[in-house]
Order: sequence, then C-alpha cells, then structure tokens
Amino acid sequence: MIPSPPQNLTASSIDEVIASLDRIVAWAKAARSRTGYFAALYRQVTRQVRAGIREGFFEDGERMERLDVIFANRYLGAFEAFFSGRPASQVWTLAFTSAARWQPIVLQHLLVGMSAHIDMDLGIAAVETAPPGGLPALRGDFDRINGILGARVDDVQKALAGVWPLLKLIDFLARDRDEKLANFGLEITRGHAWLVAERLAPLSGAERAAAIEALDGRVALLARGLLTPGPLSRAAVAIIRAGELRAVDRVIELLE
Repeated sequence: MIPSPPQNLTASSIDEVIASLDRIVAWAKAARSRTGYFAALYRQVTRQVRAGIREGFFEDGERMERLDVIFANRYLGAFEAFFSGRPASQVWTLAFTSAARWQPIVLQHLLVGMSAHIDMDLGIAAVETAPPGGLPALRGDFDRINGILGARVDDVQKALAGVWPLLKLIDFLARDRDEKLANFGLEITRGHAWLVAERLAPLSGAERAAAIEALDGRVALLARGLLTPGPLSRAAVAIIRAGELRAVDRVIELLE
C-alpha cells in the first residue's frame, strides 16, 4: 500500500527543513514518485548549507539560516498544497504534475525543480529575509551559495552517470568544460534571482503580490520549455531516456 504524501512540513530551523525533506524523500521512494529526484538533491545542498553555517563560512550564520528556512518553506508549502489539493504556484504545479509522467528524463525533472526554486523562490526568500532597506547587506552571503552549488556539480554528474552510464564517457571527453559551463549557468540563474529580489524589495502589499504572480507565469513558461525541447534536443532526450535506469526509487538513492 502506497503511503499518503507527508503533510505538516513547515520548518522553523534548518534541522527541521532537513527533517521535512527526509520525510518527502522517504515517501517518494515508497511511492516511486519522481518528486523525490529534486527533493533528494535539495536535501544534499541543504546539508551543505547547514555545514557551512556551523563552520562559519557565511558572514552572518543566523541570517543565512533564516534565509534557508524561508526559502525551503516555499518549496515545502508548495509540496503540501499540491498534494492536499490546494492551489500552488503555476511553476510548482507544473513540476509536481510532470513528476507523474515517464517521458521527461531525470535531468529535466531536476531542471524544472531548480527553475521553480531558484528562478522564482530564491529572490522572494531573499526579500523576506532582509529588513526594509537591508537587502544589499545580504549580497555577500547570497553569492557564497554559488560556491556550495558549484561544489555539487561533479557529485550530481556522478549520480546521473549511474542513471545513464553513457554520461561517464561524455564527462570524460568533456574533462572539466562541462563543470565550468554548469557553474556558469548557476551563476546566471542566481544572478537572475538577485535581480528578482531587487525588483521586489521596494514593493509591498498588492504590488508585490502582483509582481510575484507575473514572475510565476514567466518562470512556468521557462519550465515548460525545459519539458518540451526543440527537435534536436528531443532526439537527445529520446536517446538518454532509452538508456536511463527506470527504477524511480533507485534513481532517488543515486541522487542521495
């Protein structure tokens, strides 16, 4: 019997964030739900952020934990809303709906989750973390997250190579060029998130809500493009899909 999706996921500390992600990952394995792909990756990143806070990597560890919790609660709240039948943002609804489909490859599922969480949620979380007029002081620690994400690129590639063995050959031939490209892409995405924060910071009330709703629509459009690539990309996706590991629970374990 497949268990019900976890509820009551809202966190008030980074330890509680990880505990909630533990519950989602455990459920996804049992239910063989592809939502577990992003959740497993996100949990690993959150563990590294927690380690960075404890080791003094950030300028203000307390503020960084607050940002992490606000940021994570946007994902956790969207998960809880979607699986309890309540409205969620357009882009998270798209991500969770696509998880029920077999056609997207693992990388597409991960990219859609990252688009939802970084292109939309991160900028919002940054604004909600900083006091009025205090956003610029957050920039240094905001950028330090790039280092943590960049450190995960090679680990994710190794996991995906387990999902699709041919990736090992491609990674060998590319040497470190693919890591540099991935890190560059992360920096662009994080840069976009900071621009979102700057645009939202002077707004409040109905104006901010309207801006977030418009942002949700734009990011959802981007995510749909990730799920429906052009002809050449479709051919590459078909080749990858043909050789990918099919067992959802095993893929989640590899991403852990």
